[in-house]
Amino acid sequence: MLSVEHTVIEKIELETVKGEDVLVASVRPHWSRRGRCGRCGRRAAGYDTGGGPRRWRGMDAGTTRVYLQAPAPRVRCAEHGVTVAAVPWARHGSRFTTAFEDTCAWLACHTALSTLTVLLRVTWRSVAAIVTRVVAERAASVDRLAGLRRIGIDEISYRRGYRYLLCVVDHDTGRLVWAAKGRNADTLRRFFDLLGVQRAAGLTHVSADGAEWIHQVVAERAPQAVLCLDSFHVVAWATQAVDQVRRGMWNTLRHAGHADQAATIKHTRWALLTNHAHQTSDQRTTIAEIMVTNKPLYRAYLLKEQLRETFHVKGEAGRSLLAGWLSWARHSRLPQFVDLAATIKKYLPLIHNTLDHGLTNARSEATNTHLRLLTRRAYGYHSAEALIAMANLTRGGLCPPLPGRS
Repeated sequence: MLSVEHTVIEKIELETVKGEDVLVASVRPHWSRRGRCGRCGRRAAGYDTGGGPRRWRGMDAGTTRVYLQAPAPRVRCAEHGVTVAAVPWARHGSRFTTAFEDTCAWLACHTALSTLTVLLRVTWRSVAAIVTRVVAERAASVDRLAGLRRIGIDEISYRRGYRYLLCVVDHDTGRLVWAAKGRNADTLRRFFDLLGVQRAAGLTHVSADGAEWIHQVVAERAPQAVLCLDSFHVVAWATQAVDQVRRGMWNTLRHAGHADQAATIKHTRWALLTNHAHQTSDQRTTIAEIMVTNKPLYRAYLLKEQLRETFHVKGEAGRSLLAGWLSWARHSRLPQFVDLAATIKKYLPLIHNTLDHGLTNARSEATNTHLRLLTRRAYGYHSAEALIAMANLTRGGLCPPLPGRS
């Protein structure tokens, strides 16, 4: 009932703590689990009796809190020095039982933290510490970087003030395999240092956005990998160019005193930016009106849609369509798309890789969306480490099963 193993239960008493009845189980480790280092688990010589008995919070019995109480002697480990002896019912440094922490971590992965804290009667700070311990233990038991072949690299802002996380996702499993604070070449090199030369040589494909520092590090550490430029970011460049054309026309008309025409263009933004397949009937009517009344803006819209279609077609047909698009954009008499054509020309080999291999950063973007949801659900994180631990729990495959479930 206490969800413990290798433990001798000596007695169970009902106590009153701050006006609340609690169950206190006096326990001790089985003889085979005594005298072990709390960090490495190896047998060690006894040092002293420690600071007296300690209590660990266990799973509630109905609505009654349950605590395990036991002595906490210290041992002298050859590797870690003097440390508290390991106990079979809890992780080192924790005041909660393993079953309680696994339940807490599972709930953190599947429900809102506000609900979790009420259900288990713990603070948010305790939840963050529990998630960190659970993730660290489970990550140490598996090699998350083994067998990587196709990866996606992307960054996400997790807090105001230009604070970013760099995330690496496995395209084959969809799992987050590594995350760290920062977004620069040194941060990415830390990932490749951890990956190692041999495993980096096994990478076949890498997807990323247009950040030059990502391309540089990938060329240094995994030159054999095919680097693909994410199609979502390329189409986003075209979307921004369309909006710049629209805003430029709006400003020109407004300053020329044509307020009515300027107002009409101002309200066409979402019709122009929405994918043709996802447009409402009203938005399609707006595009039809632009086609008649504003040829340059309609041309910008068509350029954006044809670039999107290029990535939809893929392969040799996509290359041909892209070549035609580049010629059209350069002669479009729209400065924004002339500049965009120059940018795409610069990244043309990487875009050709995307068209040939069909690899995008879709899984990375899905991970980023999930991280934004985690941040919003927790009303923000004070540290990057707390968010990384939660991300590894929910997207890295490190969520523990519920205790007692097969």
